[in-house]
Amino acid sequence: MDVKQAVKAAKDYLSDLFQDEGLINLGLEEIEYDERDEAWNIKLGFSRPWNTPQNPVLSVAGADRLGRSYRVVKVRGVDGRILSVKLRELQD
Repeated sequence: MDVKQAVKAAKDYLSDLFQDEGLINLGLEEIEYDERDEAWNIKLGFSRPWNTPQNPVLSVAGADRLGRSYRVVKVRGVDGRILSVKLRELQD
């Protein structure tokens, strides 16, 4: 499985897994191949409806950007099987 196939598998899986949560702006953030596990670690970012600020003052102030959540989806390189989905916290 090449990297493009792994990214597609990760996005499709995450979209399906979170389908009831109304994901928007799903996008690729990072890719890493783990030779030891022979798996792709695909970091995806997305927003959900509750990440949208509801305060009109924030919009006027330019602080109305959507919050983002991040997950690392581990995709086995041999057959594309999803091995895990983990929360990815941002480092300060």
